[in-house]
Amino acid sequence: MQLLQQSGQDELCGAPGSVAWLQGLIDALCDLSSRDALSGLANRRAFEAALLREIDRVARSGEPALLLILDIDHFKRVNDSYGHRVGDLVITAVAETLQECVRPMDLPARIGGEEFAVILPNCAPAFAQTVAERLRTRIENRIIEISPSQALGVTVSIGGAFAPQWVRSTASLWIERADLQLYRAKSEGRNRTCLEPTPVSTVSAEEKGLLFGGVVPEDNDA
Repeated sequence: MQLLQQSGQDELCGAPGSVAWLQGLIDALCDLSSRDALSGLANRRAFEAALLREIDRVARSGEPALLLILDIDHFKRVNDSYGHRVGDLVITAVAETLQECVRPMDLPARIGGEEFAVILPNCAPAFAQTVAERLRTRIENRIIEISPSQALGVTVSIGGAFAPQWVRSTASLWIERADLQLYRAKSEGRNRTCLEPTPVSTVSAEEKGLLFGGVVPEDNDA
């Protein structure tokens, strides 16, 4: 109960000890365990569970799904120049901006210190760049008040990749693809979006192994 009170949880419904009260307690604790305490977004555990569910959905339906990985540019400079309190304000502001920009079906998460991710189910490849750029520019234009007389702004670099359709891939492979594009965005100057060149990711040898149960058919031109 102390944990729930500290997190700002509303008072539970029903009389203490009743079935409704106990169910509310369980639900509240489950929600608390899946949330990042600082940003209020889904934490890494909840993000990875959602990623696995989305991989399964894409494998069954063939519908597109986009994963974006975002990293706050030069975040260490913020902490070094203004202190960790301001760093926390920046993380909170970025998280709020992400939450404001996504659809109800999307899942924004904080997966590291200054690293975020967004899972976007049923996001058509034709719209991917526009969606990612919208997130980037909204964060870039956000004014973060750090004192009554001082404000600052930050930028993010974004990498994105689509889940392979009709293939039951792994979370680590999907994250690796998006991370590769994030690295490209940073190496090209930061404050930009880089997505995989092709809308549908090339199926790797490891993913072929997952698809065919470890037996990868040889190429046969005959």
